[in-house]
Amino acid sequence: MASLRISVSADWDKGVARQLTEELERRGHEVIPHGVLKPGDKDDWAFCSEAAARDVVQGRADQAIVCCWTGTGASIAANKVPGVRAALCTDAYTAGGARRWNDANVLALSLRLTSSSVLGEILDAWFETAPSEDPVDLENIQQVERIGRA
Repeated sequence: MASLRISVSADWDKGVARQLTEELERRGHEVIPHGVLKPGDKDDWAFCSEAAARDVVQGRADQAIVCCWTGTGASIAANKVPGVRAALCTDAYTAGGARRWNDANVLALSLRLTSSSVLGEILDAWFETAPSEDPVDLENIQQVERIGRA
């Protein structure tokens, strides 16, 4: 897999927050940090998740990974940015499906629930799965984009 620029945000320095950035770098990706991962940055979940999501839609990052204690707030904040399709994933199957069927461009993770081993599995599925080219899936993704513009 080619090296990607990945914007990463976390609101709390707990769980897999630091391990996530280390693992992405180990895999050869460039990490753009936000929140607690970037000294001096605003680390509240809504703010740092928005910043990471905006990196994607403005072309500064290829994808983003946003984290908060449950992953829910980070996912909600990221999804408010037009053009973002953030998916809260707690397992590899969900991560693969989010990439395949939803062409998700932002992965949301729970700092509370994501263990080290599950993190690796989720990242494997996320990066190894290509978006579907099935016309039905593409039509659904286009509909999501229309909903976001309405």
